[in-house]
Amino acid sequence: MSAPGIVFIGFGEAGQAFAGPLTCAVRAYDLQGDSRQDAYRANGVEGASSNAAAVSGATLIVSVVTADQAIAAAEETARSIEPGALYCDFNSVAPETKRISAKAIEAAGGRYVDVAVMSPVLPGRLNVPLLISGPHAADGAGALKALGFTTRVVGSKVGDASAIKMIRSVMVKGIEALSAECALAAHEAGVEDEVIASLDASWKEQGWGERFDYNLDRMLVHGLRRAAEMEEVVKTLDGLGTGSAMTRGTVERQRAIGLIGVKEPPEGLADKVATILERKAKAA
Repeated sequence: MSAPGIVFIGFGEAGQAFAGPLTCAVRAYDLQGDSRQDAYRANGVEGASSNAAAVSGATLIVSVVTADQAIAAAEETARSIEPGALYCDFNSVAPETKRISAKAIEAAGGRYVDVAVMSPVLPGRLNVPLLISGPHAADGAGALKALGFTTRVVGSKVGDASAIKMIRSVMVKGIEALSAECALAAHEAGVEDEVIASLDASWKEQGWGERFDYNLDRMLVHGLRRAAEMEEVVKTLDGLGTGSAMTRGTVERQRAIGLIGVKEPPEGLADKVATILERKAKAA
């Protein structure tokens, strides 16, 4: 086999989305084996029969497996990786998971690169923004950019890029879950239109920094009262039978910040965050 321009470990939705537009030679290996043959052919990809065969002679490897397979994929690749090859870990996993994978790759002589995929792979494909970090971030970003990927280096440590994605997901996925909880209950109660209209009227156009500052201010001052109110919301949702998992978490968070006992919050988001963390540390 001739050396590929890029190797994908894992060839599900992400691997296929990225491979399709590439003009270089592409090789891939996936645990699904024969079931990926049609996908390989459709994307002009050379399918490998094993991880070792896939990474043979490769200088640029991209891991796009399921989260639970991220470490196993790195450890398996480490057994056959070429010295100096770049291993770009695109998987959506915690910084500590990335650091474990990095140890395996680096111990085998490879160069590990932490990559965070910051939007859905479809329809974006190569235009999806990639945040990149680690000691080899510049080399990884350069190699990926040369193939058409959209890259930005955000830190020198493995875990910097993945931390941005994981923490951002607290908000993005949390809002999704809260939206589901709210929408299902509103529909079941027969008040969908009114709830949506009320949200439209009260939702201010703000930057997230300003929004965080305002929300923390309200929670510091009124957290206990709001926790009590949200306990009644839990009763409402449970009565409707639509589920209250997210709202139960809101009760806990509101109460925890309310119990800090700051009735005159400091100005500015940074000082509010520092105050909350200091008080929590003292209480621990």
